[in-house]
Amino acid sequence: MASPQAPLAERLRPQTLDQLVGQQHLTGKGSVLRTAIEHGKPPSMILWGPPGTGKTTIAGIIANTLEVPFYTLSAISAGVKEVREVIAIAKEQEKAILFIDEIHRFNKGQQDALLGAVEKGIVTLIGATTENPSFEVNSALLSRCQVYVLRPLSEEDLVKLLKNAFQDDEWLRESGIELKETGALINISGGDARKLLNLLEVVCDAAGRGAVITDEKVMEIAQQRIAMYDKKGEQHYDIISAFIKCIRGSDPNAAVYWLARMIEGGEDVKFIARRLLILASEDIGNANPNALLLANACFEAVNKIGYPESNLILSQCATYLASSPKSNSATVAIGAAQAAVRNLGDLPVPLHIRNAPTKLMKNLDYGKGYQYSHSYEGNFSLQEYLPKELAGTKFYDPGKNAREEELRKFLKGLWGEKYGY
Repeated sequence: MASPQAPLAERLRPQTLDQLVGQQHLTGKGSVLRTAIEHGKPPSMILWGPPGTGKTTIAGIIANTLEVPFYTLSAISAGVKEVREVIAIAKEQEKAILFIDEIHRFNKGQQDALLGAVEKGIVTLIGATTENPSFEVNSALLSRCQVYVLRPLSEEDLVKLLKNAFQDDEWLRESGIELKETGALINISGGDARKLLNLLEVVCDAAGRGAVITDEKVMEIAQQRIAMYDKKGEQHYDIISAFIKCIRGSDPNAAVYWLARMIEGGEDVKFIARRLLILASEDIGNANPNALLLANACFEAVNKIGYPESNLILSQCATYLASSPKSNSATVAIGAAQAAVRNLGDLPVPLHIRNAPTKLMKNLDYGKGYQYSHSYEGNFSLQEYLPKELAGTKFYDPGKNAREEELRKFLKGLWGEKYGY
């Protein structure tokens, strides 16, 4: 139980899965993770999701439920020495859980120090990250862990948290404060439960006993007393959202402003560069293929250089991407193709484009009738490459921009009316 002097978010931290708000796909009745916890055999895992969605809480609940020693390290401050010390202590325990917050900040050496202990079951590792573990966690360590994706909390979840706070916290119950409106609290918190509850505490403390909390009151207090950007980099989703939307909207002036906000707030340089790299394909794509090349060069460069010189590289990339023609045709194409796969399942590969490395496969007509494109005029042969159930389906529709209009003209010249180019 947290001390009465602890922050509200800590005082209200759930101790059981039933108290947890949100993440029912992971912790609801019959879910895979809940079942593993109830059987006393949770795997080593990486909890991946936005800030304030319950990663640390779930780790604590697992330790409480299993009644085993619980060790916690922060990847910001801990090194290989601290990791080895915890592992040495854990060897003396029958079972132990090691929770590492912001595990994406561990370097290769620090992550490698965990491998043996995880593999031998000396510790059950629970890592928490806001970053895609495929990029930030070593493949050897990742292969030994289950990855569980935490979803952003819904507005309904956040309202429930606020109501629970007034029911469960003694200080709030006795304050006589009425929570009349919740919109501003939810908007400012950006879906982060911890930030929401800490904001509520600040507002209630400033408003005083018997106050009525309205959206106007929240905004008034927030503007006076609350920093809208966490310089530790945890509350960055509103700013990165604005940054990406400005680039998508072709406004280099707004883009460089929000970039400056992130830089001044101490945002991780790799976080910014990775978002630019994704955007180069998602929102520009074949309208300007050079965008991906520049974004990739930017990502490589800032990883080598770091702050403050990376400011210049990020600015060049952001303003270039914002000033580029836009197209989401590649994004739409892969989305439509994946939908077809999900809806129709694993359709068989047409026989003529199957590989035929053995005599048996050739006897089964694998590769029979395949037309080698380079043997035909224009290096093109009009043949079917899709499963028969999808024949003639157009997934890629070139965007309405100069570069992709050239691609459209080229494809139409090859395929005629087959795909409707």
